[in-house]
Amino acid sequence: MRSIHVIGIGAGDPDYVTAQAIRALNDTDVFFAMDKGEAKSDLVALRREICERFITEPRYRFVELPDPKRAAEGDYAQAVAEWHSARAQLWAQAIESELGPDGVGAFLAWGDPSLYDSTLRILDEVSRHVEFEYDVIPGITAVQALTARHRIPLNDVGEPVLITTGRQLRSTGLTGSAVVMLDGDCSFLSCPPQSRIWWGAYLGTPDELLMSGTVGDCGERIAALRTEARARHGWIMDIYLLRA
Repeated sequence: MRSIHVIGIGAGDPDYVTAQAIRALNDTDVFFAMDKGEAKSDLVALRREICERFITEPRYRFVELPDPKRAAEGDYAQAVAEWHSARAQLWAQAIESELGPDGVGAFLAWGDPSLYDSTLRILDEVSRHVEFEYDVIPGITAVQALTARHRIPLNDVGEPVLITTGRQLRSTGLTGSAVVMLDGDCSFLSCPPQSRIWWGAYLGTPDELLMSGTVGDCGERIAALRTEARARHGWIMDIYLLRA
């Protein structure tokens, strides 16, 4: 039977790749990667770099799949569902055509496959159409990389931490501590100016950016730096921790 590894490869630094992930890399015949266009070609290149570094007997190949476009307007949940469905159809066709009956494929997930990543949801849908088995290799998350680089604990003593999105932060506001991902609108600017923020982008890569302070002191500077970095690279992955 075909098998698939879903491998968390960490937040950008190849040194984040675990020994378990390296074993799975060396077990793989075909790596499937989403081609998101020239602006985001760095993301595929970094995946290739990881394979070149850790695979000891190269016998693998990469299959790059054009990523379907997600609707930018209309109902958000519906747009995501349609995008996932289009991806699932593409993946099902690729797994059937590129993997032999006993072949081993892999998807390399940035960070960890369990945290704000769609790979597992899409593979569940693919499994309704193509027979295969799969396992999941955890990876170092952007949350871990952020707190390590800022040298801070994730939570206050005895206090919980919310992991959320910019969209939800704007909707519910800030109470306690929150890790915020997927925030293209710099929603931290709507928080009280005395709120503390620890921000990072391109974590674990040579382009890493870090800034911390109160929202009142450095919020606008973070927003400006984020805009400039995205224009320079054509993409950005960032994350931040807020404390009320």
